[in-house]
Amino acid sequence: MIRLRDITLPFDHKEEVLASRILEYLGVPSHQLFNFTIVHKSIDARRKNHIVAVYTIDVGLKNEHELLSRFSQDIRVSTAPSMNYPMPTVGTIHGPSPLVVGSGPCGLFAALILAQLGFKPVLIERGKDINSRVKDVQNFWNKGPLDPDSNVQFGEGGAGTFSDGKLTTRIKGKYNRLRKVLEEFITAGAPEEIRYQAKPHIGTDNLVKIVKNLRNTIVSLGGQVRFETKLTGLKIKDSNIIGAIVNDSETIETDTVVLALGHSARDTFEMLYQLGVPIDAKPFSIGVRIEHLQSMIDKAQYGRFASHRLLGPAEYKMVCHCDNARSAYTFCMCPGGEVIASSSESGGIVTNGMSHYSRNHSNANSALLVGVTPSDFGSLNPLSGIEFQRKWERKAFEIGGGNYFSPVQLVGDFLAGRPSHSLGEVCPSYTPGITPCDLTECLPGFVAETLRLAIPQMDKKLHGFARNDAVMTAVESRSSSPIRIVRDDTFQSPAIKGLYPAGEGAGYAGGIISTAVDGIKIAEAISRKTIVAT
Repeated sequence: MIRLRDITLPFDHKEEVLASRILEYLGVPSHQLFNFTIVHKSIDARRKNHIVAVYTIDVGLKNEHELLSRFSQDIRVSTAPSMNYPMPTVGTIHGPSPLVVGSGPCGLFAALILAQLGFKPVLIERGKDINSRVKDVQNFWNKGPLDPDSNVQFGEGGAGTFSDGKLTTRIKGKYNRLRKVLEEFITAGAPEEIRYQAKPHIGTDNLVKIVKNLRNTIVSLGGQVRFETKLTGLKIKDSNIIGAIVNDSETIETDTVVLALGHSARDTFEMLYQLGVPIDAKPFSIGVRIEHLQSMIDKAQYGRFASHRLLGPAEYKMVCHCDNARSAYTFCMCPGGEVIASSSESGGIVTNGMSHYSRNHSNANSALLVGVTPSDFGSLNPLSGIEFQRKWERKAFEIGGGNYFSPVQLVGDFLAGRPSHSLGEVCPSYTPGITPCDLTECLPGFVAETLRLAIPQMDKKLHGFARNDAVMTAVESRSSSPIRIVRDDTFQSPAIKGLYPAGEGAGYAGGIISTAVDGIKIAEAISRKTIVAT
């Protein structure tokens, strides 16, 4: 196969035009073309009156070697690399089953690869199965009680289940791992287009069935999956794992524990810290969700092609380096989505964004965040970032009215330094409800200052971003983990062998893809131990 890069066509081209463009570029007759596969497709909308699709394509041709020689000086033409994930080599498997803690993308893929290798892992999840979890979340959004162990943060599928389901990533390294994640998602029910889209997404509605199918695959291969099973302790002998305590009463014998905890397992972080597991505080971000009309974002990004069915709802991504030496940036943008209540502790407000696959809601929303570092936390304790998060989540709860209504403010009022008392054309999507107010009461002063500096600058990049009736909803505090659980080059804790910190909660990934890939890396590291033992 030959890989052909940077083939551009009008975004609304007819299907047959792509094959013609391939033949034209390579200068070969149609009978020499056996087949072609789209590897990557992106939309370039920088010139709004000339939006194009940009392709990378693998092409099967007669006389490929001769053609490669002819294009030896053309960087757009090369031999197509293998896209297949090579399963690790495994030695003799013996001893107790590895225990994977947490069923987010990291835990699911660590358990899936281990199961495919024959390890028969045990996957435990403090929350409920996906169907029960969805009911609990919907009940909370409908003004019911918050279940601290079954919510947007905890339960089968992890926090990413209630999101836009973005599969974009900036990770580098073995592309085959990323491909493995996509292929397993497709096998579990994701649309096949995620193989090649530059900005693929699955949507919460699809993720619900996908995580269930991944769980069923793990079980079919001999693994176990247990819900409402919380890690509450570890059994350690001579600096080695010999067991895990769950629900304060049961011991699971194992010499391998994968900590795929997610970024909100605060009680588990505290337990690990008390056991002497090395943990460092790390930077993260805090801010708000900002909502605009999706139609406005479409117009700003696509001009006359706004709302074209082949383009779909428009996205954006911006960063602003401000004069106060802080930076603000947009993150996890959800076209046609909702701002959702994502609390996991009583008495705190946490917001996030979510979209269904169709992205057909009237508003666009994005996190609008400012970076914070351990020097902002006011303590040298490695867990001080957690208390920093809690402080502002509780402030938001108080300002919102103490009933999980979220505090909101119009952008125009925020920039003018006055509280909001009413709304404009943009109707906030957050449920169970909202309370107009002054957001500076539930944000660190430097965060509010940075956002006031950044929003007008971002408006210059995306016209309408600073429109007066755009809605800011507080507080977005869980963009990433506030800690890093230290691991060495074998992916184990340097203090406790057999303990594998992994994924977003341990501070090594962010987002569905990179977190799932980290789970694969952990499974590979565990498999290498069998070769050494053999």
